[in-house]
Parts: sequence; structure tokens; C-alpha cells
Amino acid sequence: MSATFPTAVPPFRSRIGRDARSGYYAASRRYRLHLVLSCPHSVQIAVVHGLLGLDDTVPVTLLPAVPDAPGGGHRALRPLYEASAHQHPGPAAAPVLSDGWTGRIVSTHAPDILRDLARRFGGDGPALLPRGAEEAVEDVARLCEQGITAAAQRAGQWDGDPAARATALATLLDALDALEGRLDGREHLLGDGPTLADVQVWAALLHLDTVHRHHLDAEAVHRITGHPRLWAYARRLAAHPAFGSRIDLDGIARRHHAHCRGREAAGAAVPIVDWTAYA
Repeated sequence: MSATFPTAVPPFRSRIGRDARSGYYAASRRYRLHLVLSCPHSVQIAVVHGLLGLDDTVPVTLLPAVPDAPGGGHRALRPLYEASAHQHPGPAAAPVLSDGWTGRIVSTHAPDILRDLARRFGGDGPALLPRGAEEAVEDVARLCEQGITAAAQRAGQWDGDPAARATALATLLDALDALEGRLDGREHLLGDGPTLADVQVWAALLHLDTVHRHHLDAEAVHRITGHPRLWAYARRLAAHPAFGSRIDLDGIARRHHAHCRGREAAGAAVPIVDWTAYA
């Protein structure tokens, strides 16, 4: 079984508004991102940050690949959590968007952070969340979370019911089939350029290959590789600096092995993408 980390509903979900009346509004260097590149949600945020060229606008603090506090949190984030919610009971987990003016957390909810970066800080960067594409982006996000990540985890649970594993693998393959079809004759999922949908799918594929594959049998992995357009797309995106520079293979491996209690299967010997060519 792949490593699991806190999945409770995030306790901080404020948003970046249009102007000062919203409380939190876009201002250069007011906010900071705290990310862990071994975490798929943090990777998505880091890629969007890179695509939008926000190094001088929203600084980033990178945290260690393996959480160093009980419950899967990071000790370095504990002061922020305590300042934002006295005696916060849960783990001080990443990703975090913090407000330097108040010393508090704005949000720990990755989908909201992604949308706020795209909407409020996009400037002259690519339109990562085009008007009218919100529903399509949400559909792709659900496909990634449920059809790829959750399904791959269930398919790799060797102590579970064989029928349930087979059903999960079928769900995973259906999701990959759907994405393969979307990429017929096009380079991106929703338009001529990258959007949040592409970022979400790419992060899911990265972790499918570098984490979840290790708990699948060789036949399952060969069926997963039977989506040539999809994996060519993953390689093409990885060649873009905003994507490839966020690949932390060592960190992903250390995070996985630190928390995984599952059995390694034959699929571990069947790599899909040579991510070292891009990292």
C-alpha cells in the first residue's frame, strides 16, 4: 500500500480576493508558499508558481521531503499553525499559503491555492484557469484524485480483496483511457496551452509512476503503459522547466519508503518514464 498522509478537511480555507475589502488581496511579497516537493499537491502548486513566474511575487519555502513531526506534519510549520488556531490539534502539514502581514495561515487547501494563484497573481502569464473552464478543471481534478490516485492505491493493496483490487485497476485504466482520448490530436487537455488541468494530470502521472507502480503487478503496469499519447504528454510537459525542475525523485522515494507499509510488487521493476532525464 502506498504511503498515506493526513487527508482530513483542511482547517484553513480563506481566499485571495479582488481588493482590500476582501481582507486577503493580491499584493507582491505579502504571501509565502510552504511546499514539499515529494507531495503531489505541493508539486501542483510549485508548477503553477513556475508557470506564472511568481518567484519575486510569492516567495516559496521548501520543506524536507519527509515530515518530521507526529501525524505527518512539519515542525517548521507549527508556529504558523499555532498563530492561526490556538492549540491546533492536527498535524502542521504542507502545503500552506501564509500571510506575512498577519503571520497567519491563509489556506492549506491546495485546490483553492491553485485557483487563487491563477486568478489573482496570473498577470501576463498563461491563462491557467480560463473563463468558462472552471467546471472542466474540477472534473479533471476529480478524475485525478479518484480515478488515478485513489484507484491506484486500492489496486495496490495486496492484503485486500482480489475482486476489489481488480475493480480498482479497471477504474484506473478507465481514467487513463479517458485522458488518452482527450489528447487525440491535441497537446493539452483543455486548450492550446497548459491549464490547471494539465498540471493536475501531470502530477498524478508522476506519482502513479514513481510511487503507486511499485505496488502493482507487472501485467497491470504494462496495461498502464498502453496509453502512448498520455505518457508522451507527460514527457513533453516534464521537458518544460516549470514542470521538470519540480521533480524531486529522491524526496518522493524517501517519503514513500518512510511511511509505506505495503508490499513491493513486480511492477516496481517496470518503470514507465525516465524522470531522471528531466529532474
